[in-house]
Amino acid sequence: MTTPEIIVHRDASLLAKAAAARTVTRLVDAVTAAGHAHLVLTGGGIGTKVLEVDWQRVDFWWGDERFQPTGDPERNETGAREKLLDHIAADPARVHPMPGPDGPDGDDPEAAAARYAGWLAAAARPEDHGPVPSFDVLMLGIGPEGHVASLFPGMPAVYDNRPVVAVRGSPKPPPVRISLTFPSIQAAREVWILASGEEKAGAVALALSDAGPVQLPAAGARGRQRTLFLIDEAAASKLPYDIGRSTAH
Repeated sequence: MTTPEIIVHRDASLLAKAAAARTVTRLVDAVTAAGHAHLVLTGGGIGTKVLEVDWQRVDFWWGDERFQPTGDPERNETGAREKLLDHIAADPARVHPMPGPDGPDGDDPEAAAARYAGWLAAAARPEDHGPVPSFDVLMLGIGPEGHVASLFPGMPAVYDNRPVVAVRGSPKPPPVRISLTFPSIQAAREVWILASGEEKAGAVALALSDAGPVQLPAAGARGRQRTLFLIDEAAASKLPYDIGRSTAH
């Protein structure tokens, strides 16, 4: 796994704009090099500034999803459509939301997770060397207790090696979710962890320490080629001064 790089922005607004611009640049590079790109989206409040990307060649996936019906405001998909997907020329066949209870498997999150794993496997190429695509960018938020996607400290999902799992009894509502697991996250070329606010500072500091991924899942979120912590000054406030970081202005 790669050693994380830390880039600190002055505030949440600048963080969101810089992350969006970085996403566009990375996708342009991927599409130019391979003719396509894979992007995993996260929930949360990071805004998106859309520049010139051939969105028709980008596959959109999700790192986790609340097991709620399509259009529910709790779903990460709903926010992603409102903030990004409804405003770009994305190919609908390349947008892959995780199924909810109104999907083909009904009220069965385990079957829905298996279905999503099947979609990922179908999109994987021989050069990916695994059951999921080598995501070009996989974005993750981080919870105050250190969760990423819907991998919460000490819960069964952090031990699971299947590509996608159902999560029941989530400590953060709603209790039923679907999530990528560590093997799928770690298959990504680049993993970006985005955090803003002082309430995330402790989790960020622990994720960059020697914490284990079972106790602090963010510590296991690492990309094959690059891992970026894109954070604001408040989220960086508990980092030791001797840790390597770049400050953006």
